[in-house]
Amino acid sequence: MMHQLIYASRPFGYDLNGLTNILATSRIRNAQDDITGALICRPDVFLQLLEGPKDKVVATFARICNDDRHVEVRQLVAGSVADRLFPDWAMKHDPAASWMWSPQDLNGGVLQTASPREIRGIFVRSTME
Repeated sequence: MMHQLIYASRPFGYDLNGLTNILATSRIRNAQDDITGALICRPDVFLQLLEGPKDKVVATFARICNDDRHVEVRQLVAGSVADRLFPDWAMKHDPAASWMWSPQDLNGGVLQTASPREIRGIFVRSTME
């Protein structure tokens, strides 16, 4: 069994250079820690799925919570899964192509009302692209 965790945050100082740095660092560290996943991003939100050994995923999430490039970090979904969604990706970058919520939806609180299945479904759709 793998541990899977999905969180949302608001990027602080979002720009292409910052995003490139986050992705490069994530890919190196995740490969070392047997973590895979995906980052869906746009200027107003990061939505990330991490999957791998529970202790490594929890430690990675703790680092993210203390990273000043993110604000308002909140865990949305966590639990055991039989299989990885992104077995070949140390960190897949999805520039919100599979995103289904508008900025207005986010401001309206959709992350607080969406079910774990709806949130995970965004990443499932991302695997099909």
